[in-house]
Amino acid sequence: MSKIALVDDDRNILTSVSMTLEAEGFEVETYNDGQAALDAFSKKMPDMAVFDIKMPRMDGMDLLQRVRQKSAMPVIFLTSKDDEIDEVLGLRMGADDYVKKPFSQRLLVERIRALLRRQEAVAGDVVGDTEETKIMVRGHLSMDPLRHAVTWKGLEVSLTVTEFLLLQALAQRPGFVKSRDQLMDVAYDDQVYVDDRTIDSHIKRLRKKMRSVDTDFSAIETLYGIGYRYNEE
Repeated sequence: MSKIALVDDDRNILTSVSMTLEAEGFEVETYNDGQAALDAFSKKMPDMAVFDIKMPRMDGMDLLQRVRQKSAMPVIFLTSKDDEIDEVLGLRMGADDYVKKPFSQRLLVERIRALLRRQEAVAGDVVGDTEETKIMVRGHLSMDPLRHAVTWKGLEVSLTVTEFLLLQALAQRPGFVKSRDQLMDVAYDDQVYVDDRTIDSHIKRLRKKMRSVDTDFSAIETLYGIGYRYNEE
């Protein structure tokens, strides 16, 4: 049973969403502010979390930043209806997905299930020498799906589930272009729609993390109007 943390200062949302998720077979923990959630996470991380952005004491952005210092667990943001700046900033800070308020609880459940499936795909359920589970080495890059581990020039890089899947998809075939639509298919289930900006934000975050260990990192190339390509160095 996967444990989901809901963090929102709206008690009506906490009550209704937690009831829906529990009916779907999830274990749910609720918090009405970011600081209370962070205190609980310091003892034990849930399997994934849903954060509202605007909260008292500690907002969702600050909470995500603190969480990302310790964990790559999947995170979904709840954003205001028309606040595109929050969506983009959240993705660049390391959120895996976002859902706009007011939202369909069925949609949120599907997004949660999609993220958990992606996390399982990265971790791998069966140990074996397959393309999905074996360590992939591309020049300075090494990716171990079973351990969700990435190194560049021997230095560890901590990636979210989405970032890992995107990098894996690009690096599997160096020199070949992946369109944004193809990358969406890799990172998201068919029933989940995301726009080009979402993929671009994840790629920017991915580049930033790789450049944190190597300022000269340039293996991910943007082909404007077409997509992205991994060039083996």
